[in-house]
Amino acid sequence: MTDTGVPLRVVSYNVHGQRDDTAALAEAVRQVTPDVLIVQEGPRRFRWREKSAALAASVGMVVAAGGLPSLGNLLLTSLRVRVTDTRCGRFPLTPGRHLRGAAYADCAVESGARFTVAGSHLATDPVERPGQAELFKRELAAAPFPVIAAADLNEEPGGPAWTTVAAGLTDAAVTADRADRLTYSCANPRRRIDALFVDPRITVVDYDVLDTPLTRRASDHFPILVDLLLPAAD
Repeated sequence: MTDTGVPLRVVSYNVHGQRDDTAALAEAVRQVTPDVLIVQEGPRRFRWREKSAALAASVGMVVAAGGLPSLGNLLLTSLRVRVTDTRCGRFPLTPGRHLRGAAYADCAVESGARFTVAGSHLATDPVERPGQAELFKRELAAAPFPVIAAADLNEEPGGPAWTTVAAGLTDAAVTADRADRLTYSCANPRRRIDALFVDPRITVVDYDVLDTPLTRRASDHFPILVDLLLPAAD
């Protein structure tokens, strides 16, 4: 613990259904040793529990929450993080569209600092996204601890869904003066559609979008790496 807070390293990563180079994916995550990994497009179908556990093992972490109940949103943690409660949600289905959802976990670290981590993946349909963002935001607002929320929002800053989720929270990229770092696509980086937001009580120490030979092979999205300081326990 520092004099001003408790360090926590978080990665948010749309892993593209693990359809790309899974060895590169595992190595890219292991190299940065996160305490929390927020996954979009994780296992959500046949044998999803086994596949989620295998993904967690490949990066040296354990499954905290998510999978099929949250429709592919997955929260993984290191052994440093203690998970005290979890919940999953699904957004209402629009006929002919993909199901979407979110995963949430209340956590603590060894010093007693508490936080709620959340992950989601909003629709590509601009008509659906704002309603999904409102449901996601409702759960974030009800969280019992300072929030760390990451999502593939499928839209850029200033869009209605982005604005809804970001309200009252800190955009880690903006705070670190790195909002010019693009997250999609690895083949042709042109958009920032992946974001990580935190409660204002949480300090953003550093933010990066990991553009490396490994991450260009691992998915169609670049991962976000954020170093935070949690407020110390009272």
